[in-house]
Amino acid sequence: MACRFTSLKFVGHALLAWAILCGPASLWSQNNAVPPGLPVIPAPASWNVGNGSAVLQGTLNLKAPAALEREAQLLRSWWSRCSLPAPRTALQQPEEWSAQLSVDVSLPAEGYKLRVQSGKIMLEGGSDAGVFYGLQTLFLCAVEDTAAAVYRLPKLEVEDRPAFAYRGMHLDVSRHFFGVEFLKKHLDALARAKMNTFHWHLTDDQGWRIEIKKYPLLTQVGGWRSGSQQGPYSLQYFDTLRYGGFYTQEEIREVVAYAAERHIRVIPELEMPGHALAALAAYPELSCRQKPLEVARGWGVFDDVFCAGNDSTFAFLENVLAEVFALFPGEYVHIGGDECPKTRWNECARCTARMRAEGLKDAHELQSYFIQRMERFANNRGKKIIGWDEILEGGLAPNATVMSWRGEEGGKAAAKSGHNAIMTPGKPCYFDHYQAKVDGEPHAIGGYNPVEAVYLYSVVPDGLSPEEQKRILGSQGNVWTEYMLTPDHVEYMMHPRMEALAEVLWTGPRKPEHLPDFQRRMRLYARDLERSGYRVAPHFLNSK
Repeated sequence: MACRFTSLKFVGHALLAWAILCGPASLWSQNNAVPPGLPVIPAPASWNVGNGSAVLQGTLNLKAPAALEREAQLLRSWWSRCSLPAPRTALQQPEEWSAQLSVDVSLPAEGYKLRVQSGKIMLEGGSDAGVFYGLQTLFLCAVEDTAAAVYRLPKLEVEDRPAFAYRGMHLDVSRHFFGVEFLKKHLDALARAKMNTFHWHLTDDQGWRIEIKKYPLLTQVGGWRSGSQQGPYSLQYFDTLRYGGFYTQEEIREVVAYAAERHIRVIPELEMPGHALAALAAYPELSCRQKPLEVARGWGVFDDVFCAGNDSTFAFLENVLAEVFALFPGEYVHIGGDECPKTRWNECARCTARMRAEGLKDAHELQSYFIQRMERFANNRGKKIIGWDEILEGGLAPNATVMSWRGEEGGKAAAKSGHNAIMTPGKPCYFDHYQAKVDGEPHAIGGYNPVEAVYLYSVVPDGLSPEEQKRILGSQGNVWTEYMLTPDHVEYMMHPRMEALAEVLWTGPRKPEHLPDFQRRMRLYARDLERSGYRVAPHFLNSK
């Protein structure tokens, strides 16, 4: 018996021993303490679980305002898959369950209150997103009684809200391309863990993945490479293949809409001024040397970047962003800004002329000029930019948010200067690093980020004042795919590290004494992920 979604594909339940919840009578009332047998991740802020339970059966009498129709339909779909038909005799109670969904604006926007008692489900959220997150918790609390072939819900009271506003996952589709169906499956996993941001890395040296109608060569040329000149084992076969792909604008809209239904914002990333070989292969006149270039076939950092002295570069990028803004309704666009070599700029007559004309002392300030010029364009159209922490070099754009990846210093510097920051340091937030020191692990880029390190990560760095701490919006896990050829490999590297980070971001800082409880819940949660077709790395789950 399985209680899952088909259209929305939300997984709901682990195969649990019902005896856990039918043991001695007791009332749980411990902050963040999830009762045994419930695979709830992330742990809610406050629990009360009473003795007793009720079978999911019969008709669900659901009341919800029109504004919550999407969440109401989600609950109806879940109920239709989990509940038994109405009982035949009055002795089998309850004959009818009732549920009420509502919004209470006095609650945090993503917070909720959930009560289950005597056949009644009462869920109120600070917004439709809060109601949605409350439903995720509710679904995980329905326990399968395999002996009786029914699902039961315990009596419970939950009050919950997230610790951080930004809870994200990044996916690089430039190095290796992943289709729309996998992206939807990926988003389902994010939603279940109450993650609210998908950072979509769409362009890089190795591929341009988003259709831009004004510049068709970006995908016709920049979306494909002839093969990999370097790399481990199976990557070698790309030497003789044309590899690539891209998303049409209709597919982009489809993914963005799918994410929005799950209260996930999608932040597109278009790399500039560096990591631009795919674009420059299509339009080499935008490079400093204006010579033919190829889409990168190997990994690394390349000297050819967008020419900062050429006004045509900015006209091109503004036209590209105009189409991107129309596809992504969110307030943010990520423009990269990382790992931009200055070799070509220092050799380029137009770039050196730009530095003189603008009174810039070096190429670092030229990069700041580049980023600030693009930010003005974005701000004038109601958008905000995010950039990797290199955008601090030469002077930070006035309204930019810094994504700190080279440790924590970039995020701290941004917060101290009055800018928002998102913390994603390589240790422990890069999920392309190894997660176990054992033979037979899938190939990774290097490094070591076990689940334990992710779970004990302190998002807010030391040395910030209370006001500066408020500038730390949250964190995200990064999945760079140089050595991930398949969806299966991506999932292996992501789970259960994503769930560990999700709990840190929703529940707040974790301590070593919380690890055994998380491991217990994650074993049950992972079993359910696997039943739904996800691949989960086993090391943390199997360790004692």
